[in-house]
Amino acid sequence: MRKFLVILDDSRECLNAMRFAALRAEHTGGGIEILSVIPPDEFNHWIGVGDIMREEARERIVAHFEVFAKWMRDRHQLEPHLVIREGEPATEILAQISEDPEIGVVVLGASSGGKGPGPLVTYLTKSAGTLPIPLTIVPGDLTKEQLEGIA
Repeated sequence: MRKFLVILDDSRECLNAMRFAALRAEHTGGGIEILSVIPPDEFNHWIGVGDIMREEARERIVAHFEVFAKWMRDRHQLEPHLVIREGEPATEILAQISEDPEIGVVVLGASSGGKGPGPLVTYLTKSAGTLPIPLTIVPGDLTKEQLEGIA
């Protein structure tokens, strides 16, 4: 089964990437893998405090994931899988792709703000020619109706 890898973060454009991936998975019989990466700089504190912060970050990610997972189950009959990694986001995305041969497409949301599409989109598009799988970039300003029309 081909899986769509979607990145879960706090960005607004993440929602459109989730919607697009769910629609494509539903229409193609694929699966959804949701990756969230905890950056290492969040835990540069004393060891005990860092461990508590790490656990709190994981709890926030799981709570955020459950919102998307419920929507995917109810609306699209999909059972997404959550993966949480720690490290630099771009490095961890590439590592996840190389470790899971079922991942067939990476889906990223692009920011519509004036500061560019976002750091992950910028980094991965520069590497797009060497990625082992396609990269789909979903514009952050597309409406739900537009996404449904193109997915």
